[in-house]
Amino acid sequence: MQSQSVLIIGGGIAGLTSAIALGNSGHKVEVIEKDPEWSVYGVGIIQQSNVVRARAELGIIDEFINASFGFNFVEVYKPDGEMAARIPVQPLVEGYPANVGIGRPALHKVLGDCAISAGANVRLGITADAINDDGNKVTVGFSDGSTGEYDLVVGADGVFSKTRSMLMPSAAEPNFIGQSVWRYNFKRPDDLDALRAYEGPIGCGLVPLSAELMYMYVTTPEPGNPRYEHDQLAESMRAKLSNAPPGIAEYVDQITDNEAVVYKPLEPYFLDSDWFKGNVIIIGDAAHATTPHLGQGAGLAIEDSIVLADELEKAATVADAFTAFQERRFERCKYIVDASLAICRSQIGEGPPVDQGKATFEMMQVVSQPL
Repeated sequence: MQSQSVLIIGGGIAGLTSAIALGNSGHKVEVIEKDPEWSVYGVGIIQQSNVVRARAELGIIDEFINASFGFNFVEVYKPDGEMAARIPVQPLVEGYPANVGIGRPALHKVLGDCAISAGANVRLGITADAINDDGNKVTVGFSDGSTGEYDLVVGADGVFSKTRSMLMPSAAEPNFIGQSVWRYNFKRPDDLDALRAYEGPIGCGLVPLSAELMYMYVTTPEPGNPRYEHDQLAESMRAKLSNAPPGIAEYVDQITDNEAVVYKPLEPYFLDSDWFKGNVIIIGDAAHATTPHLGQGAGLAIEDSIVLADELEKAATVADAFTAFQERRFERCKYIVDASLAICRSQIGEGPPVDQGKATFEMMQVVSQPL
């Protein structure tokens, strides 16, 4: 399909990666982001081998690697701190690491700079308040009173997607699953050269982000979805780790800065019906938000972006492209959402026990397959 005018709603990982992929394919791309500061929280994220491959396909792998910490192993520990497995991960791009850890601000800067370099026009502090698809063009009314006309619209606005609500008003909404995740940054020890994941009812782990930095994640059961006051976040996180295993316990006393604690209730989501209607489609967390237990949430969104651009290039119509996109993405995304949720339910005692080492190995085999 020749150059299309595309509106992307959401300036996060899915939206910016889509802007890069579609811009590289010759489409005219506009991105809107509701946050006028275009900010992200300051902890990190793991990007696995399929994401490294995706960055290579986008032509931004060196910018990405230079802002991250590469590693080729995943370590799984028992609740008593004993290592159960050190799993080698096969790189999918020759000469580059299999996995990376990267700070979210660093990732955001790489993606934002590359999206703009690919030609995207980014508008901040704006939302899409009305979407009218006449079957030929999509007219969008914005919160600043302006309007725009596009060939297609991509909703990449997260798990609580406003685009999804407008497009599919009868679709189910995300629900809290009974578990939350806490994150905090620390100085990285020299011997941390892999993701370290600790099993147990309080799942936790360490991820290297740079030569100097790592982050800790902690998943905790949270019956009733309680609210934690901001000025008590550090104390609350320390309390959750009162029985932390060796390897984690040594860092607990360093959790002192309320501003540095990131707390997020887990609200997974999977849309079992069509992810598109007419010339409007949703991708990333808007269609398939996963819990973080397999570290693939951002990876799925990034893969979505590449597949969407590929199908638009090959198809004769937008409808053909959207149909082919969902056919390629549905089962892979559903597998990750379901497998991650199984680990979550195992940890909170609402499902059968899951061997996280085995689950991680199986996931890596799946995502290593071509898109």
